[in-house]
Amino acid sequence: MQRWVEANRLKLNVDKTELMWAGSRYGPALLGSSGPSLDLGTGPITASDHVRLLGVTISSELSFEKHISGICLTCFYWLRPICRIRRSLDTESATTLVHAFTASRVDYCNTVLAGSPRFITDRLQRVLN
Repeated sequence: MQRWVEANRLKLNVDKTELMWAGSRYGPALLGSSGPSLDLGTGPITASDHVRLLGVTISSELSFEKHISGICLTCFYWLRPICRIRRSLDTESATTLVHAFTASRVDYCNTVLAGSPRFITDRLQRVLN
């Protein structure tokens, strides 16, 4: 792996490298602890239930539920301080702050959610309302 990376003029960051075994929900359970691992010279990297790719969390079942939960947590984290200062703001300023902090997080890499089930998009819609 290291030779291939160097031959293609790439740099491998072993500290951020993650391995995911994708398949049905029953596949990883059948493997148990003897699942696949990857050795890059600094020690083996074992398979994980989920990985982050460009800030998007993908589970081994190829669902985005963990990613959506993370977005909702981040948005509500930023909404709490706005609630504390809400009385000091007019409606337009409060609306601008809410959209600045929440819409940017929801919009980031939202194209991966195209075709997602309605319950996922409904969770994001509740954050924006």
